[in-house]
Amino acid sequence: MSGDRPSPLVIERILRDRAGIWQQIVAEGDLNALTGRMLASSAVALACYGAVLGAFHSPLMALTSALKLPLLFLVTLAICLPTLYLFNLVFGARLSVRQSLALVMVAITVTSMLAVAFAPISLFFLITAPDYGFFKLLNVAILTLSALVGLRFLTGGMQVLNDHGLLAPEPARTQADVHAPAPVNVQAPAQAVPAAVSADPAAAPGGGQAAEPVAVPAGAAVAGSTSNGAATTPPVPAHVPAQWSGQPTAAVPPGTVPPGYGPGQRPWDRPPVRRGEPTQRPASMTLLYIWILLFGFVGTQLAWTLRPFFGDPGQDFSFFRSIDGNFYAEILRTIANL
Repeated sequence: MSGDRPSPLVIERILRDRAGIWQQIVAEGDLNALTGRMLASSAVALACYGAVLGAFHSPLMALTSALKLPLLFLVTLAICLPTLYLFNLVFGARLSVRQSLALVMVAITVTSMLAVAFAPISLFFLITAPDYGFFKLLNVAILTLSALVGLRFLTGGMQVLNDHGLLAPEPARTQADVHAPAPVNVQAPAQAVPAAVSADPAAAPGGGQAAEPVAVPAGAAVAGSTSNGAATTPPVPAHVPAQWSGQPTAAVPPGTVPPGYGPGQRPWDRPPVRRGEPTQRPASMTLLYIWILLFGFVGTQLAWTLRPFFGDPGQDFSFFRSIDGNFYAEILRTIANL
């Protein structure tokens, strides 16, 4: 495959060109095709891994598990996606439904592909150590590890969207900066300064035409002169570093702008930056972690409802079982029985 030819596998593009995936989601460029490819890849991978799970019991159980495992992830997504989208809307994020769906599908695609990559290991233990309790715990650990890696991609994608400002309200992010007036020092009154100062010492105030005073706005830097003709500069606040105070220095090239300031903006027009202050995390990022916990609880409860996936060899085949107990109690009981 040539280097400039795109890979037909969407998982390869996600892993190799992660930044390109995030930029496509930010720009909402052809998200329908990308989401469709991720949906198809995830369904096939989960079906393959589900067949491995059900193969412990019988070929019929392998077929039903191949159908139920993709259904488990897709139904969990359908239940939890509206919550993620509304969370973002409530706290001012500007994510569309397609962007939210694409982000979650990236996590599900990584989870499913990583799970199917563990399928040969699961088959190895199925053949060499066909113990029901061990096989069940092994595959629960595989799915948990795969889900954690997939959710890591989800948080990384949300962080990229946060860096592009999509998790913050638009007025607070751009309008205030665009329409903000120029900073003015309200403490300094307007000054009247001569429009020109004669360089001829013999030119007395009464002997020549006096320079007409010009009003200078408050806060403007006014250059004057002392009685001996030396130029004076306005005072600089104490928090302004010496290299940005306007004084001549050999360490700073002429015309250099200090970090964080635009051209023509003086450092003392803004308050000093206090280092060490923690940056505030957007509410959407905090709610994302809450949503991940919700996604996990919904997924495990739905898995318990759709069981069996493995199939207890001591019981006959059944497409569903009665709902008694819960997923976590069953895992603890299996660990105790080992």
